[in-house]
Amino acid sequence: MKIICIGRNYSEHAKELKNELPENPVFFMKPDTALLRNNDPLYYPEFTKDLHHEVEIVVKINRVGKNIEEQFASRYYEEIGIGIDFTARDVQNQCKTKGLPWEIAKAFDHSAPICKSFLPVSQFEDLQNINFSLDINGKRVQTGNTKDMLFSINQIIAYVSQFVTLKIGDLIYTGTPAGVGAVNIGDHLEASIEGKLMLEFDIK
Repeated sequence: MKIICIGRNYSEHAKELKNELPENPVFFMKPDTALLRNNDPLYYPEFTKDLHHEVEIVVKINRVGKNIEEQFASRYYEEIGIGIDFTARDVQNQCKTKGLPWEIAKAFDHSAPICKSFLPVSQFEDLQNINFSLDINGKRVQTGNTKDMLFSINQIIAYVSQFVTLKIGDLIYTGTPAGVGAVNIGDHLEASIEGKLMLEFDIK
């Protein structure tokens, strides 16, 4: 399986990082070793001093697809969940300044915590109107709603599948809303969908 991450998919987040809004979905990938499962703790990486949280709705692909038309994209997933796209922001900025790829700031081991279980899409009236949030130490730090996505889930699947074949079990992290920021050793993170706690873990 692979992890496909969508960048700059919420305008306020793009603005807070001083990035231009994209004309098409921007995506990058993480290896399966980036997953952090079962609410296991994240051990703060030694190579960064500025590790940022980015909470995201995650879509799980349930069938193989290539060059998927947007109108048929909903056939390729049945569940959604929530995850964190951790970013070594200082490392990323250094790479950007030098014009280098920045996988080392995004794709490192355990940089993609994922919820234990997913929710069936059938329980939501509208996938493009889902509230989600992240709390750190009991304080709300990020709130988002999928209606604010620049590119919908189905648009993302249609676009990405032009370039990359989607396979069963692939995960698409669909982008983060505004409010990203640093985490510290000792922090406790809790991510929720529509008020339902889906993911929690500690930074050690």
